[in-house]
Formats: sequence, C-alpha cells, structure tokens
Amino acid sequence: MNILVVGSGGREHAIAWKVAQSRLCTGLFVAPGNAGTPGTRVPLQATDVDGIVAFCQTESVELVIIGPETALEAGLADALSAAGVKAFGPTKAAAQLESSKAWARAFCERHGILGPRSASFDDAGAAQAWVADFGAPVVVKADGLAGGKGVIIPADGAETTTAITTLLAAHGRIVIEERLVGEEVSIFGITDGRTVFAMPSAQDHKRIGEGDKGPNTGGMGAYAPAPVCPPALTEQIRIDVLQRAVDGMAAEGTPFVGVLFAGIMLTADGPRVIEFNARFGDPETQALLPLMETDLVEVALACCVGRLAETPLRFSDDVAVTVVLAAPGYPAAPVTGTVITDSHGSLSTASGPPVFHAGTELANGCVVTSGGRVMSVTGIGTNVTEARANAYSRAASIDFPGKQLRRDIAWRAIARTAGGYAESGVDIDAGHETVDRMKAAVQATYNSAVVAGVGSFGGVLDLAELKRYDHPVLVASNDGVGTKVMVGVAANTVAGLGADLVNHCVNDILVQNARPIAFLDYVAAAKLEPVKIAAVVSSMADACGAVGCVLLGGETAEMPGVYHDGHLDVAGTIIGLADRNALLPRIDIVPGDVLIGLGSSGPHTNGYSLLRRVLAGIPLDVIPDGMSVPLGEALLAVHRNYLPVLENLLDNHLPLVKALVHITGGGLLDNPPRILPEGTAAKVKLGSWPVPPLFQLVRDASGLDADELHRTLNMGVGMVLVVAAADAAAVQAEINEDSWIIGEIIEGNRTVTLY
Repeated sequence: MNILVVGSGGREHAIAWKVAQSRLCTGLFVAPGNAGTPGTRVPLQATDVDGIVAFCQTESVELVIIGPETALEAGLADALSAAGVKAFGPTKAAAQLESSKAWARAFCERHGILGPRSASFDDAGAAQAWVADFGAPVVVKADGLAGGKGVIIPADGAETTTAITTLLAAHGRIVIEERLVGEEVSIFGITDGRTVFAMPSAQDHKRIGEGDKGPNTGGMGAYAPAPVCPPALTEQIRIDVLQRAVDGMAAEGTPFVGVLFAGIMLTADGPRVIEFNARFGDPETQALLPLMETDLVEVALACCVGRLAETPLRFSDDVAVTVVLAAPGYPAAPVTGTVITDSHGSLSTASGPPVFHAGTELANGCVVTSGGRVMSVTGIGTNVTEARANAYSRAASIDFPGKQLRRDIAWRAIARTAGGYAESGVDIDAGHETVDRMKAAVQATYNSAVVAGVGSFGGVLDLAELKRYDHPVLVASNDGVGTKVMVGVAANTVAGLGADLVNHCVNDILVQNARPIAFLDYVAAAKLEPVKIAAVVSSMADACGAVGCVLLGGETAEMPGVYHDGHLDVAGTIIGLADRNALLPRIDIVPGDVLIGLGSSGPHTNGYSLLRRVLAGIPLDVIPDGMSVPLGEALLAVHRNYLPVLENLLDNHLPLVKALVHITGGGLLDNPPRILPEGTAAKVKLGSWPVPPLFQLVRDASGLDADELHRTLNMGVGMVLVVAAADAAAVQAEINEDSWIIGEIIEGNRTVTLY
C-alpha cells in the first residue's frame, strides 16, 4: 500500500525510516519531510488538512501516520477518516489530552489518574494569589501547544511572577502545578481505543545545557529503556495510567487511537502524570523505533481497525541512546542556512548508527541547517555504555558551524546501572577476608613499642628506643617492586613479592647505616583475591620479622579500572633509626679507595620491563641452557636483604666503611654517583665478579652493549662498599660470604666508567 508520514522533524524521519522497512509498504510519501527522509517528499505542511486529504485521494494513499501535534489539533485525523483514509493518530477531540493541559487535568480528576495539584488561569493576579496561597514550589505551563517550550520551572518567587506574565502574554491561558520531586520518565502506549501496549520506558533531556541546566528545549537527547523504570513498573503505569486514560476517553465518546504518551514523575508516593501527549515524542521516538522488532505498519493498521490485541509489540533487548545536534542559538534564535558535513560522507541511516534529520534542507546540492534541532544520532548497544559510545562516535563525524550537543546524554542511565560497590568491582567482604588472613602474620612482628597497629586509622609506635642514641635521626624510604609483579602474576607465584619489597627498603636505609623499626605497605589490585594478597603481606611480615622491624600498618586497595585484571601493585614505606654521628656515606671518599661488591640474588626488583621484553619468547617453566632452575624461578628469586651480612661490620668496625651503595634502578652506572663527593668518579672492571647464568642469558640473547645492561640491571652485584684500599682485606674478612673488589675511586665528575 501507499503510506504517507506527516511531519518534518527527527521523529517523522524515524517513523518513515521504520515504515520503509515494512513488507506492506510499496509507496512512501512524507509531507513535507526534510533533507534526509526516505520516500517521496510532498510540499504540504502538516496543518494543510485539505491539501493532505486531496493528495491521499489522488495518490491512493491508504494509511497516514501523523507525527506532529499541530496536525492533530487541526483535525487531520478526522478529515482523513471522513475521506475513507486510515489515520494513525487521534481525533481533534481526543487530542485535547495534549492540546489543552487544563482539559487534561480535569480529565485525570474525572478518571482517578493521579497527578500534581493544579489550577488553570487566564488572569495574572488570580494566578499569583493561588501561588501565594499554595505556599510550595510550582511549575508554570502554557495551556495549549508550545512546541516543547511552554514549561517554566521557576527558582523563586520573582521567577514565578515572570513565568506567569510571560506565558499568559504568549498563550492566553496557563496551568500552574505543584512541582513534583523525582525522576521523570516517558511512557508511550500504542492503542486502538481499547487495548494498550506500552513501549519500553524512555528518558529524555529537555534542558539545553549539560548538567540539566538552561532553558527547556524540544529535547536534546534520549535513551531507552530507562533503568529507573523497569518492565514491571512500566506495566504498572500502563494499567494505572494509559489503560485508565484510554478507557476514560472511550467512556466519554472520544475514543483515542494512535500513540498516547504519558510523562510520568516517579515520586516517593508512586508514579504521577505530569502531562499527556497525543503522538510519538521527539527525540524518544528516535531511540524507541530502532529497538522495535514488530512491523510498525502492521501495528498502525491494527490500531486503525480495532485489532491491536492480535498484534503484540516486540522489542529487542538492546539499549538505544539518541544524541541531538542543535544549531547555534537554539532554543532562542537558531542560526540556519549553514552547510552540514559528514566525515563518513553520507549523513544517512544506511549503515552504522542511524542518523535522523530534523531541521535540514537541500540547497545547491548541499545539506544545510533549517531549524533548531538539526538532526539526531542513535547508538545501539547491548548496554547503555556501549550504545552511548556508538552514538557519540557517530555524532563526532557530523559537523556544522556552532554545532551544539550535550555530552552527558544518558548519564542517569549509567548511574542507575552502576549498582552497588560490588557491582563497581569492589568487594568489601573480600577486603575484610584479606585483612583477617594477614592479621596474624602482621601482628607476629609486633613488640612492646607498638601502641596501635593493623585495624587502626594509623599505626602508633613508642619511640622510647630513641633514648639509646646520642643524636637520633629518623631515616625513611619509599619504594615498590615495579613490573616484577607481572612476572609473579604470570607464574602464579606472588608471595615473594612482599619480601622483595621489605628487603629492598631495608637496603635503602641500610646504606645510611639505619636500622629498620617500622614498615607500612600498600597492596592494590583490580580485584582483591584474599588468599593471594594475604600471601604477599605475610611474606612482608616474615621479612620484617627477620630484621626486627614492625609491620605497623598499610593499605589494601581494590581499584578496578586503575589496574589490569589479575595484576597487583606492591609498594611500601620503611622507617629506620640511626645515630647522626654514624650516618653514611662519609665525606672522606678519595681516589684510590676501592669498591667491594656483594652478590645479588637475581634482578632484585629492577629492570623487569626490559627482562620481560628480552625473555618474552621463553615460557617461565622452561630451564634455559646454562641455568639450573626454570626461568620463572630465577626471575622471581627474592631480593636479598644485606643487613644480616653487614650488621657485624657496621656495628663493630664502622670506621672501615666509607659508604654503601644499593644497586637498584640505574644499575652499576647510576647508583654509585649518589655517594661520590665532587671531584671523584669511579671505574668498574667488567669480569671482576662472576655473572650469574640469568644475566649471561640476557646479555648474550639481547645483544645489548655493556653500558645499557649495567645501567638497567645489577648484573650480579646488589651491594657495593667503598673502603680504603688498605682496609679492603680486613673488610672482606668481616663479610661472611664471597665478595669481590670490582673497581676503584678515581678523579672525575661523579660518573662511573666500565672497563
């Protein structure tokens, strides 16, 4: 059959787009349409009742779907029916539900449809007296049609007075209503005058500005379904509002056929009707019709012949988000006539997110703006986040000078679907379980100096021990284990990371001749796994206990989105005590002093970003040639703690030691300069210590030069002592393990040279 869609906006484009998909449509006309509507455009305005009726008779149009409210108020549906043409849209009498808010309020009272307290006025003085007597916030509305711009929500008494006088001057009659509090939702019912089927709930964004600020518009975006109004609540509204209204209209002799919209405020006392419309809404239609799986033409025909009950509506389970692109100056004074460009090249609904034109026309072969709301883009997705991203991606490809769009469309839907803390990816119970699992290990490090520890807002430590120092100082350091955690996660062996961290920090303050007294940890993950996290912290506790350090407290954080799933971040702060008179390094380092190296236990906690790249092709459970343990085990060897091997030397023979250097990030090239006085440098002899098999593998496989290797990795030397050449033998004798003279101090400018 031949079908005519009446109207020129985005709503009518969406309707025509849906009609064009129908198996029943052989000829499609749109009057007057816009630059994007499918079918044949007819140069007739929506309110040209006689012209439209005549066109339908001439072109054998059998079904007319009426879009705008102005056509309904003009009696187009009545005239078409009288001419024998099926009209999907209510009669002028039935359309009073929209065309007169005062009439609609009275109708609701007659039929027990709940809404705000209200009154209608044509006199400003009477209106202001009613507001003063009412004594509560109100909404001021034009009684008749106002193109979506006849509602003012005043902020105070002065704005209320202005709203009353402004709308009375423009429209002659107003309705003042109690301002209801809650979220507003759009419910569209399709009806044949008896049966009502509800479409999924939708929400639109009426204000021009982001954050729901600025004047009302015809709508800057919409989404469906609305999480705030799930299917069960939608069904309740269908029964209590839509069906009651349709039954009431039939009882009063003005049966309603077409689309009945109810604007619903979801108040604390239940749903309340704030307005009725007698047709599809804009921009909700652009969000709802792409979700509709039932043939729209079949539905419209069923309504026209009173057989809707035989044609139930079906909608997909997807989500739709519609973003409106508006002209500069909208809504007050939109600028028109500017050319619209599209980096996709089509400005059409042919592929990807549908683009529905509204205020567009063709001029000199170009699509130009011709109205305030220029077009809209509808993104479809399995959830609101995906649909929203699809809509904004397509909207970004369309441009015209001064383009306005809101960047916060569907923000309420996203907020509603966030759920609780657990749905955000944070499991509070897992946090409690983690603390319970680690508590015993942490408390095992406590001594009589601990006043408050794990579970407190802050650790408290008694510092009476300071009294044994002549001039006590606190020495603190903060560090992490870097991307070594990624190797641990990949190998499912993370417990040692806690000891890595503690030992690293112990070494960092040991080089200043401080002894650890307290440690604070930080362990974070995208998702807390109590057993895994507790294992990390328990190994910290063991490492603290080995050096008499209290694991005083810390932070265990679950932060989805900050960290990759399955991965950890491990860091901590150590606090130590030292006597100021015994701090290292000393200032008497001179050329001729020698460097004594102590062996590392592996890469310690540095250089893993390079190691992971170099060794990416070898599975962690493989034992490479020349090594005696699997690669993963070698990479995850726990960072050494040098306090046990150096404590006797430092406590009893401190004058023999001029400086200690912990070989961490920066390796043998960048760490020794930290302790070198001006005018000195160092040279390190390659081959003066045995390079462990793992470092040999990295050296040989990577092809990196010596400087790059020794700037990134410790290459087998984890701690360096600076001593006078005459004292070297005595120092080595006090170290109960292998040590090597690996270099010497020379004149220079605080650099290290390999030779």
